Amino acid sequence: MRAAKTGRSLRELAVRVVLLLLGLCIAHLGVTLFLQTDLGSDPFNVFIQGLYRALPWPAWAAMTHGRVHLLVSLLILVALVVIDRSYVGIGTVLCMALGGPIIDLYTLWLAPFLHPGQPLPVRLGLLVAGCLILAFGMTIVIRSQAGTGPNDLVAVVLSDKSGKPFGSVRVGVDLSFAAIGFLLGGVVGVGTLVCAFLVGPAAQRFFPLSQRLCEAALRQFAGASAPQ
Repeated sequence: MRAAKTGRSLRELAVRVVLLLLGLCIAHLGVTLFLQTDLGSDPFNVFIQGLYRALPWPAWAAMTHGRVHLLVSLLILVALVVIDRSYVGIGTVLCMALGGPIIDLYTLWLAPFLHPGQPLPVRLGLLVAGCLILAFGMTIVIRSQAGTGPNDLVAVVLSDKSGKPFGSVRVGVDLSFAAIGFLLGGVVGVGTLVCAFLVGPAAQRFFPLSQRLCEAALRQFAGASAPQ
């Protein structure tokens, strides 16, 4: 499940990067959807929220969620480079740089239509839909093999190193992020728990579909062998 490989043509790499960007946009649409339900953030963003509150530096006063997301992603990326740099590809840097700004942009677009005053069943439906959209986009990013978002790559690395299924490892990673964020001052809601227990298993289900999509795109546009 490694996110980066060498020896590829520029054309193949370009197709993989486009696939990654597509998956990134889909995944962050899911994140933004359930953020707007006001039922709790996803575990990684709970961690960011807690870190922001625990370290009230004056310079952070003007920081948006997206900018804090970028800073935390950079720290995780550095740690992953130290652990095993073969997992870090060009797409990892793109995920790190674009993830937070995409959330900020989607929030601007969706906020007028998605507000906390909606009936609870509607908000719960958006929450589950957001988690499933996130899981699907995340699997496209991973199967692109151009790189993976720093927070998702934690689960990829642990899954590869331990030999355990990605889905179950992702649940553990999400619960750990949520717990640390909560202890630092983040807010854990029902959405956080739904995300922690749903996204990993859903991604495990979506992997075959995402792999077929990536294989088809590579055959059509790059003439490359299928990703492993």
